[in-house]
Amino acid sequence: MPTLKVKEIRQDAPNLKTYVFEHALHAKPGQFVMVWMPGVDEVPMSVGWQTDKEFYLGIADAGDCTHAIHEQIKVGDKLGIRGPYGTNFEYKGYEELILVGGGAGTPPMLHLAQRAHADGVKVTMIQGGRSKEHLIYEDLFKEIGVEEMQCATNDGSFGYKGYCTDLLTEKLESVKGKKVCVYTCGPEVMMVKVAQMAEKYGVDCQVSLERYMKCGFGICGQCCMDDSGIRLCKEGPVLAGKRALEHIEFGIFRRSASGKVLKML
Repeated sequence: MPTLKVKEIRQDAPNLKTYVFEHALHAKPGQFVMVWMPGVDEVPMSVGWQTDKEFYLGIADAGDCTHAIHEQIKVGDKLGIRGPYGTNFEYKGYEELILVGGGAGTPPMLHLAQRAHADGVKVTMIQGGRSKEHLIYEDLFKEIGVEEMQCATNDGSFGYKGYCTDLLTEKLESVKGKKVCVYTCGPEVMMVKVAQMAEKYGVDCQVSLERYMKCGFGICGQCCMDDSGIRLCKEGPVLAGKRALEHIEFGIFRRSASGKVLKML
């Protein structure tokens, strides 16, 4: 496992920092890496912004390992990085991509937007957050040249007051008859709604799912969903929306490090 030096740290939201590494990762949009914090744990992280020389990881303070990274890792320190792993978003053949991201689910949307726009595909980004300060990467989406950006905040402090799925409804109405695909990553309850809406409007959908991962490459079975045997580190994290909706625990249950089934909030 290579250890990479942190080149830069951005405080992009109250609970999310972006860590920049100078390394040619060559990940595809939607893929993830395993991030090792020595003496604490190892966790999966989707890849955000990426160039030939560096890549970004947007890490939310959401557990023991990520909290330790937030508190202890400074510029110049090193983290263990292995990967990339998993399936990726596919976008060839579509007239337009509609991206729906929330919180720590925004980084892989940025990576997808970056790659698709470079290939000449039109991109609309819809981002949701609790408040204005929880919306991230506006500068980077603009730098890419994303054609349309819409924001929704729960408290109405920026953009539409409400949920990003409300904005998705309007967008899907406006693209009827076009060959589009909806992509989503964020809170799982949100992703369920997005996948259901895409199915209702008869458009393709791809979702990025997360479960507790240990190995990252399909050996341990820790990230299997319900009784299907699907391993989200190997057959995922990116799944077709229709396929995700077939799984009974999608948006309802998750598992702890011991495998105990926990109800999602």
